[in-house]
Amino acid sequence: MSKSELRRLLLKQRQSMSSEHWHYKSECLTKHLRSSPLFTQAQTVLAYFSFRKEPDLSTMFADTERRWGFPRCIDKSLCWHSWKPGEALQKGKYGIFEPYPDAPTIKPSEVDLIIVPAVACDQRGYRLGYGGGFYDRMLSSSEWESKPTIGIIFEQAYLSQLPIDDWDKSLHAVCTEARFNLAVLGKQEIPRQQHLSHE
Repeated sequence: MSKSELRRLLLKQRQSMSSEHWHYKSECLTKHLRSSPLFTQAQTVLAYFSFRKEPDLSTMFADTERRWGFPRCIDKSLCWHSWKPGEALQKGKYGIFEPYPDAPTIKPSEVDLIIVPAVACDQRGYRLGYGGGFYDRMLSSSEWESKPTIGIIFEQAYLSQLPIDDWDKSLHAVCTEARFNLAVLGKQEIPRQQHLSHE
């Protein structure tokens, strides 16, 4: 099955999930994520606002012990801005909520962890995205390639092996509502945190 066919199938399955199951599975997933070693060590965390029934992590964003960053899509790149609950958001060109352009930006050097949305992930840490290549381009750059990454999916989209291309970047770990797993292959070496506080 091609990437595009697999993407359509998995998105259709995810979209058919009832709101009750979506909320329950999202809650279970956040419990695994909160207790994961990559998250507990992180101070500045890049995340996402749920779209098209992606796992909902919004209950975590009230955690004032951490600085949260969210993306704005600018051309073919992601620009990261800090955001706190209660601050205004706008809808971007894909209909996804994002911070306003004047929100404080976050530099790669400040980031401890990147939480990555996905359509699917496999046990090697490879990710099937939405086809835009935003995260693959970002994680290929020297500023970002060493940052710890966690793919966020529901268990039904956690596959043994995905079709991959040369430009696909593996993640360090995958979190579902059932488990938190470090990648079997791909990025096996998790970078040591160089700055667990930004004082």
